[in-house]
Parts: sequence; structure tokens; C-alpha cells
Amino acid sequence: MSVRVFLVDDHQIFLSGVRSELSDDLEVVGAASEVDVAIEMIRERLPEVVLVDVHMPGGGGPRVIREVLATNPGVRFLALSVSDAADDVIATIRAGARGYVTKSISPDALADAIRRVAEGDAVFSPRLAGFVLDTFAGTPRGGVDPELDQLTAREQEALRLIARGYSYKEIASELSISVKTVETHVSSVLRKLQLSNRHELARWASERRIV
Repeated sequence: MSVRVFLVDDHQIFLSGVRSELSDDLEVVGAASEVDVAIEMIRERLPEVVLVDVHMPGGGGPRVIREVLATNPGVRFLALSVSDAADDVIATIRAGARGYVTKSISPDALADAIRRVAEGDAVFSPRLAGFVLDTFAGTPRGGVDPELDQLTAREQEALRLIARGYSYKEIASELSISVKTVETHVSSVLRKLQLSNRHELARWASERRIV
């Protein structure tokens, strides 16, 4: 039986390339290059596996993953990105992805990774697996950080971007929200974590390898 796959990437040429390279037992049921469109189409077509890029305008892959899983928890996600940065890997896995591979992966290896994710496995490029193990090995309850867990999804996104040095204006653009809303999120994060300013917030995030 073929695996139903949906593709999400904001580069049309890459989408076309992946579609043409996937093997016959993988049925591409749709593709989207925008976050909001992707969320709507995935909910409509209910693929078994979504192959999703990490960095896209409007919240990127993590937002697609969180919002779809909130309504359709049976859909599985495999991140496919040019980035092998630890913060991108961890943020995507925390959002709910079952795996993370880089775009240097061969077509055959990608097809195998998709099949494995469809079967319920967690799949990572070899050097990326270490990031995940290092991050979750020391956290309680199988990888849940109680302090981080008290933050909403939007607050966590704002936290990560603040920790990376983004300005409020840049965060507003990245998350497609107003600067005032960003300020509200950051104030809420500071209050919940009992921190005084964004510098303490960046240090807090760095110590937990969230950035």
C-alpha cells in the first residue's frame, strides 16, 4: 500500500524536484508553499506523512506542525531542511515532528525515511540525533520541561526568537503578528519564568539549549 505524502516548502523548484524523485510507493497527495495554505490543505487531505521545511514566512514548519496536530493528531511530520542547527532541530521536534533530515539526503534515503515515519519510527540524520538525545536526556517526564511547558505555543516562538537576538519588529514579521502582540507575549513569558528582562530570558533559553 502506498504512503500518502504531502509536501510543504516555499521553494517551488524544490517541491517539483522532491515530487519527481519520490518512489512509486509514495503517493504525493498535495503540496503547498505557504504556511496557512499548507495547514488548510493538510487538514483537508489527511496525508499519512507531511514532509515540511523548517524556515518559511508565517511561523515556518513548527507552526504547521503544531496547528495541524492540534486538530489531526494522527498526521506524522518529517522535517526536511537545509539547516542542521541544533536550535532548529529541537524547536521542530518540540513542535511534534517525528523526524528531521537535511536536504543533502539522497532520494532513496528520503523515501526510506518517509516510510519509517509512516510506520511510527523517529528518524534523524546521524549527527542530528545527538542534539535530540542531549536535549531530552536530562529533562523530566521524558523530555517535557515544566517551565517551558507552561508557555503557550506563541510564547515559546517569541522566546526562541528573542533568544536568537531578533528585535520585536523582526519577531512580528516572522510570526505575522503586530509588535504590540509581541510585547504582550514577551511580558507574559517574563512573568511566567520570573525573569526581569530579555537578556535574562536569552540566558535562560541558552542554558536549556532552546535557542
